[in-house]
Amino acid sequence: MTAQDAPTETTATVSTLDSLQETPAIILGIETSCDETAAAVVSGPSDILSSVVSSQVDLHARYGGVVPEIASRAHVEMLTPVVAQAVIEAGLGDHDVEAVAATAGPGLIGALLVGVSAAKSLALAWDVPFVAVNHLEAHLYSSFLEEPDLELPVVVLLVSGGHTLLVLMEAFGRYRLIGQTLDDAAGEAFDKVARFMDLGYPGGPVIDRLAMTGDSEAVAFPRPMRNDGYDFSFSGLKTAVVNHVRAHPDDDVADIAASFQEAVVDVLVHKARKAAEEFGAKGLCLAGGVAANSSLRERLLDACVAAGISGFLPSRSMCTDNAAMVAAAGWQRLQLDGPSSLEVGADPNLPLPFI
Repeated sequence: MTAQDAPTETTATVSTLDSLQETPAIILGIETSCDETAAAVVSGPSDILSSVVSSQVDLHARYGGVVPEIASRAHVEMLTPVVAQAVIEAGLGDHDVEAVAATAGPGLIGALLVGVSAAKSLALAWDVPFVAVNHLEAHLYSSFLEEPDLELPVVVLLVSGGHTLLVLMEAFGRYRLIGQTLDDAAGEAFDKVARFMDLGYPGGPVIDRLAMTGDSEAVAFPRPMRNDGYDFSFSGLKTAVVNHVRAHPDDDVADIAASFQEAVVDVLVHKARKAAEEFGAKGLCLAGGVAANSSLRERLLDACVAAGISGFLPSRSMCTDNAAMVAAAGWQRLQLDGPSSLEVGADPNLPLPFI
C-alpha cells in the first residue's frame, strides 16, 4: 500500500453528516483550478441552491490542451458574472451568503489565484468567513451532494486529467491513501492518445464516443500493474497504443479506442473493487472528470454488485470540476477547522491531507 511521504493528520474527524454541527451555513463556492470557471451556492453539506459552470473547452481545443495563460485570463473575465449568476439563481442577496469557499489547490497557479483572490475580496466585503478548499477533497464530497446518506467508510476512485487516486474515506476529514498513479493520470492518458490519433480535445469524451461502436477485444493492449498492489501506471499503455497505431495505420479507429479504453477501465475497476473488499469499505464511489466515462461507470457498478457492496456514481455534472463540491467541502472544513486565514495562498501542488 502506498504511503504519503509526509502525512498530515486533519484536526478533527466525523463519520456521519448528522454528527457535524447543526449550525446552518450558506456557502458560496468558487472553482478556478483549471479550465472551468464555476460558482455555486450550497446550504449546509448537501443542498445545492445553484451551480453555474462556464467552460473554456473551445478556447483550448485548438491547442490540444489547456494553456495556463489563456485559462487565467478567461477566469478573470468570467468569474464576476458567473458568481453573480450563482447568487441570483439561488434566490439570494449578497447579505444571505454566510461564507465563501474557493479552491486553493492543486491546480494551475495563475488560475487558482484568480479564484482565491476573488473569494477573499468577497469575504471581506460581506464580512463572512473565507475557507480555502483542497480541490481533491472537494471531489471526495461530490457523491455526498447527491447521496448524503452514504455510509462510511467508502473507497473513492478519483480519476481525472491530473490525478488517479484510490482513497479510503474513513470519516469526514479522515482519509487514507491506498494507491496513486506513478506517472500519467488516467485522464492524461486519454488526452495524449486522442492527441496522437488526431481525435481532438478533450480526449476522454471523444474516445468514449468512438468506443461505443468499436470492438474492445480487437487489440490486446497491456494492463499495467493490474495485479501489482494499488498504484497505477498508464504511461506504458499510452506508448503501446502509439506503437500499435504506427505499426497498423489501417486499423479501425473505433476498435483502437475501445481496446484502449477497456484496458484503462479494467485496471481501474479491478484495483478499486479489490481495495473496497480488503479495507472493509461499505461502498465504492467514483469521482473526478474521468468518472463521466460510460464504460467505467457501467463496469464499476457491475463490480459492486458482484462484490455485494454499495456503489455510487455522481451525475456527470458533479464529476467534472464544479463549485458545488467546493462549497460542500468548504462547509465541512468550516465545521471541522473553522475559517481559513486570509493569509492562506494558492498552492499548485497542494496535497490531500492523509493520516
